[in-house]
This record gives sequence, C-alpha cells and structure tokens, in this order.
Amino acid sequence: MTNSAALDRSVVEAACTSAGFDATGAEPVRVAENEIWRLPREQVIARIARPGQWPAAVREVQVARWLADNEVPAVRALPIEQPVEAFGRPVTWWHELPRHQPGTVIDVVTLLKQLHPQPIPDLPLGRLDPFVMVAERIEASTSIPDDDRTWLRRHLAELQARWADRPKGLPECVVHGDAWTGNVARTTDGPVLLDFERMSIGPPEWDLVSTAVKMTTTGGVTRAEYAEFCAGYGTDVTQWKGYELLAAARELRMTTYAAQHAATRPEWRREAQHRVDCLRGRTAPRPWHWKGIA
Repeated sequence: MTNSAALDRSVVEAACTSAGFDATGAEPVRVAENEIWRLPREQVIARIARPGQWPAAVREVQVARWLADNEVPAVRALPIEQPVEAFGRPVTWWHELPRHQPGTVIDVVTLLKQLHPQPIPDLPLGRLDPFVMVAERIEASTSIPDDDRTWLRRHLAELQARWADRPKGLPECVVHGDAWTGNVARTTDGPVLLDFERMSIGPPEWDLVSTAVKMTTTGGVTRAEYAEFCAGYGTDVTQWKGYELLAAARELRMTTYAAQHAATRPEWRREAQHRVDCLRGRTAPRPWHWKGIA
C-alpha cells in the first residue's frame, strides 16, 4: 500500500466512527482522485472524496436515490444520513455489490439506453462541463516539460471556445458524464452503473463519445464491438459533425489525467508523455493504442 493510502486509513476509520460502522479490516479498493474502501464486516463501501467536494458528495447520494426510484440499475447509497465529514473530506456509504466482473461495451450502452430517456429531475445537477478539473490537472503535471504544458493550456482554451459554439445534436438529458466500461459492473443480475460524480445535464453524445474514442483513438474497442454499441443505441456519434470536438475534449481529459498522476507516479511518466506527443502530432496517426492507467 502506498503512503497516501496508509494516511487515508485514518480518514475511513474516523468516518466509520461517526457513522457507526466497524472499520476493522477496511481495505482499499481503489485509491486515486477519490478513495474507495471496503468494510468487510459491514458489506459496505466507503467513498472518500477530495476536500471541498461536499456539495458533489451530497449530489451523488441524491442522484443514487433518484436512480433507485426510477429503477435504473446502479449502485445504491445506504439509507442513512450522509455524507459524513472526516478530516475535512466528505465520505459517502454504499451497498457492496455482489461478486461481479468489469462491464463491457454492450453493458455501457444498455445502461445509457435506460438513463438517457429519464425525465430531468429537480436536482442540483448543473450543466455538463467537459473540462472540469482539466486546468488543475495541467498545473499539477510537473513531470511534463514546460513547453508541453503551455501547449496543453492553449489547447484547452481553444476547445473551451469551440464548446461554447458547439453544433446541436440530440436533445439534452441527464448524462452520466464518464460513461465507460470502468464505471460499469456486471453482476449476475445484469450491468450496474457506478460513479455519479459527473452526472449533469448535457448532450447525450458526450456519454457516447467515451466508447467511440476507445475505437478511434486508443484502440481499446474493436470495430465490431463499436458497431454493436451503435446498433444498441441507435446512432453512431462518429458521424455527427460535433464528434471531433467532443473526442478532442475526451482525449485531453485522458491525457491530463495521466499527466497529473505521473507527477507522483514515475511508472506513468512514459505513458503520460506519449499521450501528450500524440495530441501534438509527434506520433503516428490514430489509433494510438494508449495503455490503461490503473
């Protein structure tokens, strides 16, 4: 376990004390921008958000309850008063899923077909911002040369300007905001949606672009898989005139995510620099076959 994960144990222990849970044997499931911890004696998952994210944590719980009310398959928040605060960090509590596997491309489209038609709820979802946290990630990317960081800032500004005047597409709806196989789990009862941090109101194309980019940009989805995805949803977002803009925004998010964490994880530095080089036209044409960041 990394030092940061060890330090975070004190957060989950304090949160469990506040909420009345037993933290004995608490184990990290994922430690990244948010920390996910499993409480084996409770069959509960604790999600520890970053400092300053209290409103977002409250919104995630509200969204989870709205999804449950509308029978959209998704991880369920515990029916308790939450979030709780521990060392300045909001902590939310979730039912542990039964034994499951990572989701598939078809699982993603199955869930989007259930999410997107839902009436827009009276919740503080806000408007979709494809560039949330990107500027902060660029500034944190200290392993990237200054010239590349300057270019990333300019690229971000250009995409933001284009987003403000983006082409119209399908009617706006509730979007997941980060709809990819990593945010879907496959249980014996079918696929389940995870991670509601980016839920908002926006163009449904944004949720479709994540899978399209994995075909056109990273090479992680085959053409056959993507064709099945399009058939399941009923449209091919790569044929929409706004696709290049949304794909560029998604590529920038993926690049700056890797670059931010490469500053403290040397094993990611080569991949982070490779992604920057791809965006700057220093490599072969797409697909670029980016490696996954774990």
